Amino acid sequence: MRSVGAVPNKRMRHRSNSSLRASGPVDLAGHGVWTASVVVRTRLAVLLAGAMVAGASSSYGQAPVIPVRDFGQSVIGAYEGWYPNPDGSFTLLAGYFNRNKEEQLDIPVGANNRIEPGGPDRGQPTHFLPRRQWGVFTITVPADFGDNVLTWTLTANGQSTSIPLKLDPQWAIEPLEDAAMGNAPPTVRFKEGGVAVQGPPRVVAASFETSVGDPLALPLWVTDDFYLRPTAGAATTRPPLGVGWSKFRGQGEVTFDDAQPEVPETGGLVTVVATFDNAGEYLLRAEVTDTTGRGGGGSQCCWTTAHVLVTVRP
Repeated sequence: MRSVGAVPNKRMRHRSNSSLRASGPVDLAGHGVWTASVVVRTRLAVLLAGAMVAGASSSYGQAPVIPVRDFGQSVIGAYEGWYPNPDGSFTLLAGYFNRNKEEQLDIPVGANNRIEPGGPDRGQPTHFLPRRQWGVFTITVPADFGDNVLTWTLTANGQSTSIPLKLDPQWAIEPLEDAAMGNAPPTVRFKEGGVAVQGPPRVVAASFETSVGDPLALPLWVTDDFYLRPTAGAATTRPPLGVGWSKFRGQGEVTFDDAQPEVPETGGLVTVVATFDNAGEYLLRAEVTDTTGRGGGGSQCCWTTAHVLVTVRP
């Protein structure tokens, strides 16, 4: 039976050779940021089906459907899928579904937020926004990962859920280029003319320093191929680009002057200001979308997530 942390894309498969090339920075595991040209299968939307209750069964059973409420509900990991890297390793892409409509949760890495084996810390978020958040972090696994399985367990509001992360062929995705539709994720830079970041977050894309209470400007240069998503029976217009900022990790509160700023129609510089109420290290998440929207409309392409490290002094 399949994992119920998410449902794999059900699509016709048209296989071909893949051509991949490296461009950009190196992540903490020593891998590059990659772009790809791959023939993509026809996709249907990925649906979040439920969660496996931690410890309830060794098989993948679906938990009862729980109504979404403002507060008091669980948080469920969501496995988006995996894709190969040019060095033979693989990248696992994951997000989550916070069943609360209003409640944001901080769950430190540990017994209540762990990925095993090899954890508990595998780069997962510790701050959870309401509702569905797509492809917020990645894990690189070796070429010989084979049939091994990682398990992400979350406990929130007294409710525990677990999902498996594995190299099931049904979960193969291509988040770096939707060749069938002629689309690629937006490109993000944190300096004008600087190193480009594109697709899932395999790097700490930029680092900043500030002090408690001091406003920190976060400049972001966005460019895109301006892919126009087909709309049956209606003319399309140039799609807007979207930018969303949020806290990914950190012990204190982060306040943005505008967490979802307006982006120029043709791309360009977008600056937000963040203020921190506590000293320490924070990871922020910048999510940049094109017309395919958040999660690529379920196709797993094409949006870009960048992680930004901020060191906050007292």
